Amino acid sequence: MTNWKEVLLIVRPETVIRWHRTAFKMYWSRLSKRNGRPAISKETIQLIKRIHKENPLLSPEKIHERMLVLGIKHTPAPNTIAKYLSVTRKPPSDRQIQSWKTFLKNHHHELWATDFFTIPTYKFQILYGLVIIHHQTRQIVYFAGTTNPTAQWTIQQFRNATPFEKAPKYLLHDNDPIFCSRAFQSFLKSSGITSKKTAYRSPWQNPYAERVIGTIKRELLDHVIPLNERHLHSLLREYINYYNTERPHQGISGNTPTPPPIQFPTTAEKTNLEATSVLNGLYHSYKKIA
Repeated sequence: MTNWKEVLLIVRPETVIRWHRTAFKMYWSRLSKRNGRPAISKETIQLIKRIHKENPLLSPEKIHERMLVLGIKHTPAPNTIAKYLSVTRKPPSDRQIQSWKTFLKNHHHELWATDFFTIPTYKFQILYGLVIIHHQTRQIVYFAGTTNPTAQWTIQQFRNATPFEKAPKYLLHDNDPIFCSRAFQSFLKSSGITSKKTAYRSPWQNPYAERVIGTIKRELLDHVIPLNERHLHSLLREYINYYNTERPHQGISGNTPTPPPIQFPTTAEKTNLEATSVLNGLYHSYKKIA
């Protein structure tokens, strides 16, 4: 029998993460090909492009409706039609950016922002994370994860995040169907929260939520593989505690969202630090000791 040491393969943690990400993409790509929408014909694509060329102001929805009126069988959905249109989106104008920035600056002390993001699990499932962030302090007010986000589930999370009438004046969110649903909008209205919806395809209008999700992915989810919903919640709870209390933020002058204790200044030579492991050594928190 071959010596087991000769076949033992030693890999780095980031290599395992990269393998899992690659396998995840391959798994869902294969599943989509097997169970996804059937491919549309070359003639259908040519017809879509012709209608768009001859009617450049028509949206994918209107092209879809036009094809239905023409009695074309197996008309693709508007989202599929949009893939074959060469639409050049104009960047936001200075006036649009400035007016939106002015609103954010004038109301950031009473403004929360929220958004969903996806997380692949060990078994190639998809979990949905919800994050709520306070604009002024950059504090992550609340987080949650689930395999099946619904309007009622989201409403309950916001109830958990706003105990004892601790609610913002404004809530900034995108055009996700859950946030725009009648049930969720009714909840916001009954809670005295004004909904501020970003423009379609304008993630720059919700910058802090987009940025914090990117940070969570880069600093946590790119280095671990959640096993399930419970494991994800445990990871996020530990990381977000570190994020709020230990991690400095450039946007708030290098401070932390939760103000730390005042430290007496010392030189590096006379500073003794005690380190506490965070996420099994992925990060560390520090405190001065004599």
